[in-house]
Amino acid sequence: FPLATSAAVLAELFHLLDTPRELTAAWGFLGSGAVTVLPIGDTDLPDLQALMERYQDRPMDFADATLVHLARREGLVTIFTVDHNDFETYRIEGKRRFRIVPDR
Repeated sequence: FPLATSAAVLAELFHLLDTPRELTAAWGFLGSGAVTVLPIGDTDLPDLQALMERYQDRPMDFADATLVHLARREGLVTIFTVDHNDFETYRIEGKRRFRIVPDR
């Protein structure tokens, strides 16, 4: 099944890309069907705020908050990220750890 992400994560991704080649590769990956962009709406905002307040010592950015929230909302536990430090700290429903891929 495709990886789930949010528009906030895509904004962060495209901000980090430096070259036309990276941009083309990102668009190719997104167009391959490997990723689905799940919606974040007004009703999700209080949960995002609560997450960012809970993890303010990290601090948790908005994009990370959307992923943690989507994991809870959609029943997901696996996350594809290189941000191991933060996602080893974050918990789904305050209890469950993420399964992070790729491994360190």
